Amino acid sequence: MLCSALAFGHKRGGISEREPRARVQSKRSSYDRESVTARRGSEAGAGDGGGGGRQRAAKGALEMKEKGSRAAVDERYAQWKSLIPVLYDWFANHNLVWPSLSCRWGPQFEKATYKNRQRLYLSEQAIVKPRVAAAEHISQFNEEARSPFVKKYKTIIHPGEVNRIRELPQNSKIIATHTDSPDVLIWDVEAQPNRQAQLAQMESRPDLVPPDSRPDLILRGHKDIAEFALAMCPAEPYVLSGGKDKSVVWWSIQDHISALGDSSKTESSPGASGSKGKTANDKDSPKVDPRGIFLGHDSTVEDVQFCPSSAQEFCSVGDDSCLILWDARSGTGPAVKVEKAHGGDVHCVDWNLHDVNYILTGSADNSVRMWDRRNLGSGGAGIPVHKFEGHKAAWSPDKASVFGSSAEDGFLNVWDHEKVGNKKNPNAPAGLFFQHAGHRDKIVDFHWNSSDPWTIVSVSDDGESTGGGGTLQIWRMSDLIYRPEDEVLAELENFKTHLASCAPRS
Repeated sequence: MLCSALAFGHKRGGISEREPRARVQSKRSSYDRESVTARRGSEAGAGDGGGGGRQRAAKGALEMKEKGSRAAVDERYAQWKSLIPVLYDWFANHNLVWPSLSCRWGPQFEKATYKNRQRLYLSEQAIVKPRVAAAEHISQFNEEARSPFVKKYKTIIHPGEVNRIRELPQNSKIIATHTDSPDVLIWDVEAQPNRQAQLAQMESRPDLVPPDSRPDLILRGHKDIAEFALAMCPAEPYVLSGGKDKSVVWWSIQDHISALGDSSKTESSPGASGSKGKTANDKDSPKVDPRGIFLGHDSTVEDVQFCPSSAQEFCSVGDDSCLILWDARSGTGPAVKVEKAHGGDVHCVDWNLHDVNYILTGSADNSVRMWDRRNLGSGGAGIPVHKFEGHKAAWSPDKASVFGSSAEDGFLNVWDHEKVGNKKNPNAPAGLFFQHAGHRDKIVDFHWNSSDPWTIVSVSDDGESTGGGGTLQIWRMSDLIYRPEDEVLAELENFKTHLASCAPRS
């Protein structure tokens, strides 16, 4: 099953009312480049009266550069598309109506907006076994269409834009969402009523605006908006969150039993004590206060992650370029703090499921760094074991040394850090052994499937190329790529012998 959080916006002018920040930032960057170019051209020509001509020339040069870049991307994409039957055991492409901010395996859902209302679409995705029906499905591949393999079965109206989705490992029907408020919303997606019929009425009655679905639980504790940093514990029903208040907040979902018996927690609004923002329908949802609030960051906390082997240990990263390890058993201060983990804001962190000594971080400096926590000192210093390309990274659940990374270039790279010293291709970065090139713009999120080995869902903000809101892709590289080399060569040799025996004799 698959989850994808999609952001839909009701358009007014150039930017939608609730258009995802990734798309807005992209547009702002484009506008800023044009305005700076125009201003510089105007200033340069102010003395000789040629400002207008220089401004037009500068703008024309910028447009030619962008056209050349788009042509290169299209050529790369066409080449990749011709190789799909060779590179993949399974591939599905789903053209989105609106841009997506997040995707997860679990109970599948997409998020949409209509008149500033958000929707969670729950759907199912069937993944075939290796080398079964790849060629048949690839023959149906159309980047401008929706995949017949992604089927919606429930709709939930979410109060506010969904920035992050995380599932509870012990029960994937329980999910947590982050929106533009200080609170974390907990949902039992199986128990939530299907709102699809109400939304269908809106097509004929646009004046009808159904109320938001009510979350099953609201976790409060942040004093400012918490947008992205969100994690759920693999061992216990614990939730972690980070936000603009520079704090990491820790809850137990089980604490809602005592919260239900406390009337004060159903009457007060979430994010109490002067917190900013408010969650819709909060008066009807039980509230849970945190078990701990951890302080140590100097700026917004961008991502958090539990240690796979201990429910009391976790880590966080933020815009202060720091990586912090926490231990709830020893207090609410940092256990280990790496002051300058990167040369820019750190956007993501992931803890290795197979070897808890290894941690990945990804940064705006376009690097992914691998850390061994045994070598991290308490004095704020730390040296990464390896450095790779990208700014979003996640460990593979299938092999301890493998992870994926993505960046602004639209590539999703798969690395094996054990192969760093065995570089065979001088033109490829050390450790890189597969590159997914199916997206034509930046990849905003991806997630490994823990149930179907080597299967990944990835989502990109390439709406301008596809004529929609972006692209959701579900794919699995050919097993001939990741299996042991001697095993693959032996299989190919057997296949060669088989072909020879099938050839007609002269």
